[in-house]
Amino acid sequence: MEQQILPMDEPARSDLRPGFVALSRFTVANGMTDRVKQAFFDRPHLVDSAPGFLRMDVMTPLDSPDEIWLMTFWSDEESFKVWHHSHLYRESHAGIPKGLKLVPGSTHIRYFEHVCS
Repeated sequence: MEQQILPMDEPARSDLRPGFVALSRFTVANGMTDRVKQAFFDRPHLVDSAPGFLRMDVMTPLDSPDEIWLMTFWSDEESFKVWHHSHLYRESHAGIPKGLKLVPGSTHIRYFEHVCS
């Protein structure tokens, strides 16, 4: 199959707009990693219908099994901000296992422009 190369002056397609990604990561300190992962499986999916929400990925580095990375993909930053300040955001965290302890200083939140997949 021959690859098609478009000329540099080809107009940009509107469906390829950049998006917004929020990355949260934290490390579980007290042996509750499996319960935290299960809580993500059992989550109430409240964010799924939020305007601008595209998807959520939850990952754990193979070399750091107690570390959790949560990436949410949005059509734009404003949609994320509206969700983050909503009552549904707070309700979505109700499934956090009771007694969960995190490694102090391990919680980091970063924001990204999603360029392409």
